[in-house]
Amino acid sequence: MDIEEIIEKAGGAEALAGLTGVGTEAIRKWRQSRAIPGKHWAALLRLPGISLSDLDPQTPQEDRPTVTDTCPEGANAALVLADGSVLWGVGFGAHTDGAAIGELCFNTGMTGYQETLTDPSFAGQIVTFTFPHIGNVGTNAEDDEAQRVAARGVVVKEDVTLPANWRSTRKLAQWMIGQNLPGIAGIDTRLITRRLRDGGPQTAVLAFPENGQFDLAALRAQAVSWPGLEGMDLAKDVTCTQSYRWDLGVWQKPAAERSTRRRVVAVDYGAKRNILRCLVTAGCDVTVVPATATAEEILRHNPEGVFLSNGPGDPAATAVYAVPAIKGVLDANIPVFGICLGHQLLAQALGARTYKLERGHRGANQPVKDLASGRVEITSQNHGFAVDDKSLPEDVIITHTSLFDGSNEGIRSTKRDAFSVQYHPEASPGPSDSFYLFERFVALMDKKAA
Repeated sequence: MDIEEIIEKAGGAEALAGLTGVGTEAIRKWRQSRAIPGKHWAALLRLPGISLSDLDPQTPQEDRPTVTDTCPEGANAALVLADGSVLWGVGFGAHTDGAAIGELCFNTGMTGYQETLTDPSFAGQIVTFTFPHIGNVGTNAEDDEAQRVAARGVVVKEDVTLPANWRSTRKLAQWMIGQNLPGIAGIDTRLITRRLRDGGPQTAVLAFPENGQFDLAALRAQAVSWPGLEGMDLAKDVTCTQSYRWDLGVWQKPAAERSTRRRVVAVDYGAKRNILRCLVTAGCDVTVVPATATAEEILRHNPEGVFLSNGPGDPAATAVYAVPAIKGVLDANIPVFGICLGHQLLAQALGARTYKLERGHRGANQPVKDLASGRVEITSQNHGFAVDDKSLPEDVIITHTSLFDGSNEGIRSTKRDAFSVQYHPEASPGPSDSFYLFERFVALMDKKAA
């Protein structure tokens, strides 16, 4: 879109200056260069009729999607964004009964689409995969990270490929039908990635109706009216309903040979199975309890350590019942280790606050610096909220930080035997740089028992 058209849609040069927080001299320079700096795109994307491809001069004209309310020939599914955009494609997986609605996000992982879709941390989200070859390893029962799919929809660029892996037992599309999970192919995933990267999270509605009929006005209304993840407690939706024991270790090596194994209670806010495997392999006897378990219910298992798992939703909402329980465990002088949502909840129990990131961290290539050792770890991450460094009390120190945006990636209490990280040290899928954290947790329990 030409710069003059953008200015006209904004209501004139002065209105555009006010919208973007600049002076009219900046508007004059934008007219000269025929481009608007990327840091102002988020404000402009709030205007009706302006999309990211209109603002990005790097997007070739032929790559810009045709946004139309008329279903193109061959299309049978639609992705409707809260800004009114309609992206047409070819549906696969399960048909929608109405539509699937959630926060649209993108994942940069090159492997592990099945683990991603069954990761409870993706509850309430429609996942866009930036890697094109989705479906190439099929699916199998062993790679599920939970009993049921947590994500609400799948967006891909290319048609789902046929499996070419000896472990595959079902094609991805067939598996998605069994999981009642809809998908849409043929979408410009580069456009979505740019839009979310520069404009922040956005609600989307994925419609793949069996009768091929689309009520776009109703779909747009759904996208606009959905409240978003902020303020949502989703841990209750994905947690286990009763306590159980877990005794399986990781596949790559047998469980650690230890003369004494440590009793650990894992609080399930949406725990991935591979986290539990890593705890067992590190030398723990693991009992899993629901997210709503009180401190008394946790301590009843006589734990030597308490693990706070990953999970979805707004940590401030889950904190209503989780923080009192964590405080009770800390007061009992029990070592605590948390990851992802568990990290955010531990931080709140220690006196800090959390906030929603402008753009979440999702993928298996996230660089994190260990401030004590200076090491850089390549990590697997999936979160849209973070701990506010400025809110940490004096007795809590920052241990890890993101090399992407400087946000908090780890903390440790100097008064309690408690530490946590924002990323996923179990990394399934992803790198295994951070398995040492499970061993650090066990060493903390060993020291306590000595």
